[in-house]
Amino acid sequence: MTADLFGEDQISPLHHTPARKLKADVSAVMQTPQADDFQTRKVSGLTLTLEGIPGDRHGGYTRCSGGREPYYPRGTEMCNERQVSILSEEELRSIARRMDVRAVEAEWIGGNILVKGLANLSLIPPRTRLVFEGGAVIRVDGDNRPCRYAGKAIAANYPDRDGLDLLFPKVAQRLRGLVGFVEKPGTIRAGESVTAHVPEQWIYQPG
Repeated sequence: MTADLFGEDQISPLHHTPARKLKADVSAVMQTPQADDFQTRKVSGLTLTLEGIPGDRHGGYTRCSGGREPYYPRGTEMCNERQVSILSEEELRSIARRMDVRAVEAEWIGGNILVKGLANLSLIPPRTRLVFEGGAVIRVDGDNRPCRYAGKAIAANYPDRDGLDLLFPKVAQRLRGLVGFVEKPGTIRAGESVTAHVPEQWIYQPG
């Protein structure tokens, strides 16, 4: 009777994947040399604060909305969930193969942290916590959608090839890495380990 009263008999079975921890390594850390630069450069250590990376193009507590947020007028101030860009060695190699180029470097497309050994990085779900050996923690907001702007940066390194700027958004879907925000400040260095604390997952079904 109680179950009927609260409608519990109407709840769909929950098909879920339990939480897990996955280990990987940091290959390189990068930041923009100036706040108006898109491409990044390798540094010895990446200092993270609650504002993100000080001086980096994507740093700050807030940011202005753009093409990714059609539900707001462009330029609307909003929270900055895109403070840090995380990329995968394995996925960049896959993109390069699909584009038939020698390599796609993380710096060309604005990466801040390059990792290796974390399978299907771009498919890691939101709410995952990336806990770095030195103590810094980044909370994943979601995957980073590939755009022509990054494609142009790649194309500039292959002047003998036409159409790479348009090819990149097509072949880099779900391979472009992640964006996230700083949950716990600290310094990240190349060579240290990172543990992805992936939360329990399920597919939401409205009924």
